[in-house]
Order: sequence, then structure tokens, then C-alpha cells
Amino acid sequence: MSSGQQARAQAAAITPSGQSATEVRPPADRLLALFDGRRLSPGQRRIAQYLIDHLTEAAFLSITELAERVGVSQPSVTRFAASLGFSGYPALRDVLQPIALSAVAGAPDTREQIRRNELQAAVDAEIENLENVRRLLADTNQVLDIGRELAASVPLTILGLRISVSLAEYFAYAARRIHPDVRLVTRGGSVAFDALLQSRAAGGTWVLAFAMPRHAKETLSAVRAARSTGLRVVLITDPTLGPLVDEADVALTAATGSRLVFDSYAAPGMLSAALLQAMADADPERTQARLEDYEHVADQHGFFL
Repeated sequence: MSSGQQARAQAAAITPSGQSATEVRPPADRLLALFDGRRLSPGQRRIAQYLIDHLTEAAFLSITELAERVGVSQPSVTRFAASLGFSGYPALRDVLQPIALSAVAGAPDTREQIRRNELQAAVDAEIENLENVRRLLADTNQVLDIGRELAASVPLTILGLRISVSLAEYFAYAARRIHPDVRLVTRGGSVAFDALLQSRAAGGTWVLAFAMPRHAKETLSAVRAARSTGLRVVLITDPTLGPLVDEADVALTAATGSRLVFDSYAAPGMLSAALLQAMADADPERTQARLEDYEHVADQHGFFL
């Protein structure tokens, strides 16, 4: 488990009594534990000191506001969060906020609310992530255009490595119901390159790639390999900007839920479902025929109860 995940595990731990395991420790100690053993640059030490001195306010600042208060750049704040093992500043802030709340909670009922609602707070964060996807989809032209491109790519390659495998597998499973040739790539290196090369040689034009934090270097290599073969890349990733976004032809962002020890993927899953719908809408006759064929075969062979 990464150190960032360790901090999140401590911050969100659930005990049988409902008491968060870390709330028995003073908030200052919980904050200092995030920095313990870290080799921070002078600028990063300034950020850490500001958080220590102004925790109850700083934990609720945006990345822009925190950078301005400390006198550093926004990328410096992002690198600071990464140096602590987090996927980005939002993930670090998600850990800082319950610590800050516990620091100002003077009444027992306030403390009770904080420790009772750790899981509810994670759900609330996912609701906000879904709201951001909702705003992204307010203009449907982009997702419909991408859906048409993916539907027309035969074969269509779906790429997802390491933590992103589950999202890629879900998309490929569903896409095979409405698309004649879907190829799933879940291994990197030469295996991925061979699969991408074969897809392009067979007439494919697009790859849909998933890249959730922490971003794997082999995903970047696979995306570059795809483009080197002549394939274009649609990337579904989190809002953290980086080289993966720079390499993609189209990037769609959906934040992961990062309040608990392991990320959750409600927003990327919703964005995937929207793309599948756009693919289905791109060729409704083919979609209907393939769905009917699938249902007929499934009924014949008794796939379902």
C-alpha cells in the first residue's frame, strides 16, 4: 500500500464502535504523520508549514487559493501532494478536511457527526464527481461525435492496465453487444504493442484507453505505441493533468472517489456508460440487430435464470 493510501486508511478507518481509529490521536499529530519521513523541497516545506499553521482554513482552500496564500505555483502544490503519496491535491485535501474538522469540533455531538459520517462523506464526494460529469455532458455533441468514431472503428481496441483493468473490461463486455469486433488489451509492454499493431492492420482507427490514478508508466507507453501505429486515442482519466493527456487525441475527465483507502469509480463508470450509449445511437439498426441476436442466443442456451 502506498503511503498516501496508508494516510487515507487511517483517516477513514471504521471500528466496530463507530469510532475512527485516528480520532483518538490529536489532529496535529495526524497532520504531522502525513509529512513524517518525507524529503521535501524548500517550497514544499513552506506548503507543509502553512498547513500546520492554518489547518482549519487551509484544508478547505482550492489549489489556486492555497498556492496564492503560500506564494508558490499551482504545479508546486500538485507536486507536494504527489510527494506525500497522493494522486493530486484533491486527494490530499480529502484527508486534510476531516482532520481540520476534528480540530475545531468542541462539542461531543459535532465529533459524533464527524465519526458517524465518514462513509457518507465519501458518498457525498462521489455525488460531486457525478455532478461534474453531468456538467461535462451538458453539451452532448462531443460525446456523440466520439461515440460515432468508436462505433465506426472496426476493430475497436479498449485499453486498460493495472487498476484500470476493471473499467476496460466493463466497457469491452458491454461494447461487444453492439459492436462487431472489440479487442481488449489489459497487459502492457510488447503484448500491448502487438495487439495495437494488429488492430491497426485489421482496419481499426481508434483506441479507447482508461487511466486511473496512480497512473502506470506502461499506460503512457501503450498510448504512445497506439499513436505510432496510426491509431487515434480517446482517453478517460481523472482531472490530474499530465503526459497522458498530452498524448491523447481526445481526453475526457472524471474524478475518482478518493476519500477511502481504495478509490471508487462511480464517475468514470457513468462516463463510460454515456459513451456506450453514444456508440449505440451512432448505428441504431446495427445495435438493435446485435442486441436481438444476443438475446436469442442467450435464451436458447439458458444463460440467465
